Amino acid sequence: MTTTMPKATIAPADPAPVVPARRRSASRRRSTPLTIAMLAALAYFLLPLFWLLVASTKNTQDLINSFGLWFSHAPQLLVNIKATFTQDDGVFVHWLLNTVLYAVVSALGAALLAAAGGYGFAKFRFRGDRVSFHLVLGAIMVPATALAIPTYLLFAKVGLVNTPWAVILPSLVNPFGLYLMRIYAADAVPDSLLEAARIDGAGEARIFFRIALRMLAPGLVTVLLFTLVATWNNYFLPLIMLNDPKLYPITVGLSSWAAQAQNGGSGASSDMLPLVVTGSLISIVPLVVAFLLLQRYWQSGLASGSVKQ
Repeated sequence: MTTTMPKATIAPADPAPVVPARRRSASRRRSTPLTIAMLAALAYFLLPLFWLLVASTKNTQDLINSFGLWFSHAPQLLVNIKATFTQDDGVFVHWLLNTVLYAVVSALGAALLAAAGGYGFAKFRFRGDRVSFHLVLGAIMVPATALAIPTYLLFAKVGLVNTPWAVILPSLVNPFGLYLMRIYAADAVPDSLLEAARIDGAGEARIFFRIALRMLAPGLVTVLLFTLVATWNNYFLPLIMLNDPKLYPITVGLSSWAAQAQNGGSGASSDMLPLVVTGSLISIVPLVVAFLLLQRYWQSGLASGSVKQ
C-alpha cells in the first residue's frame, strides 16, 4: 500500500504595493509659490548685472535718455573699454593690477593662516584652547568698519600707511575662515592617519603641509574665494589707508571717477559716467573667472562629511 504525500504548496508572494498614479504625480508636482520665489531671486541677482552690461554699451546721452534695460541704437562697448583704459594716462590699469595684488596675496595668506589655525584648534589640545576659540567666534561679530580707525592708527605708528601692506595685512585676518576650517578639519583629517604619520617619524610641520593640507583643499578653496571677494570689493579700508591714486584699488578709483562725474560742471551728464559704468563691468570679470576655475574644488568640499564612510 502506497501512501501519497500531499504536494507542498508555495504561497504566492505579496505583490508590490501599487502607488496610485495620482500620488506619484502629486510627489512630482511643482510648487508654484516656490517657483515664483526662485524666479524673483534670479531676477534680483541677474537684473543688475544685465543693466551693467547694457549700460556699458552706451554713451552719456544714451545713459540718461534711453531705456535702462535695453541697448541703444549705436552700441559702443569697445569704445568705452578703450576710453576706460586710456583715461588719465592708463591709471585704470594701475588700479586693476593693485586690486589683483591685494586680493590674491590676501586670499592666499588668509586661507593658509585659517587652515593652520583651524587645524591646530581641531587636532591639538592646549591650555586655553576653548577660550581662544570663543574669542575667535566673538571676533566674527565685530564689523570690519569698527576696526578701520584703530587699524589706521596702529599702521600710522609703524609707517605702513599709504603702502600696499596697509591693505594686505588686515585682510590676512579672517576669523570666519578660521572657524570654518576648524569645523572642516575636525572631520576631514582622521586622527588615525595623523597617529600613523607620527609613528613613522614625521614631524608636525611635515604632517600639516604634506598630509593635512591636501585633505583641507576644498575648505581652503572656500576660504580663499570668500577672502578674494571680500578684498576685491573692499572700499572703506583702502579709502582711509591710501593717499596715492596709483595705489588705489578699483573700488576707490572708480569712486573718485564717480565724484568727478558729479562735480564736472554738467552733473550726471559728465563724460566720466560711461567710464565708471564700463570700469565696474570690467572689475567683475576676474571674479567670475575665479569662480568658474575654482568651483569644482569648492563644490567637492560642500558635500564632504555628509556621508559616513
